[in-house]
Amino acid sequence: MIRIAQLPLRLSEVLTRAPVLIADVRNTRPSSLNEDKHLRRLLWYLLGGTRGGPNRAEIIKTLQNRPCNANQLAETLRVDYKTVQHHVRILEENGLVSLANKGSYGAVLFLTAKMEEALPILDEIWSRIGTKKISATAKE
Repeated sequence: MIRIAQLPLRLSEVLTRAPVLIADVRNTRPSSLNEDKHLRRLLWYLLGGTRGGPNRAEIIKTLQNRPCNANQLAETLRVDYKTVQHHVRILEENGLVSLANKGSYGAVLFLTAKMEEALPILDEIWSRIGTKKISATAKE
């Protein structure tokens, strides 16, 4: 990384006055094939390779339709609130879900841009692991 102090005076002035320009340049690079592979493997592990995968997939599918908080997710999916909190924490740690007003009561959950781009991968995993609703097994 280039330090601003090493650059000529004019260029360093431009960079300090326009930090948005630098951020925009960084975000415009196309996603690499390696990142797609990593995301695919991450989703396979979180959704298809663990016991809680169907719960996490249901949470993502629900958030795809509309943002909601953990309590609303628990009611919709007919799962214990603590279970939803656990899975949301895992999804958030892996950058798939974000909380608006984190730490506040009733914080609303949203899918991240990374997860929204990966929805076709989710559909592929969903079709392979089955579309068995977890809410149906929770009552049994």
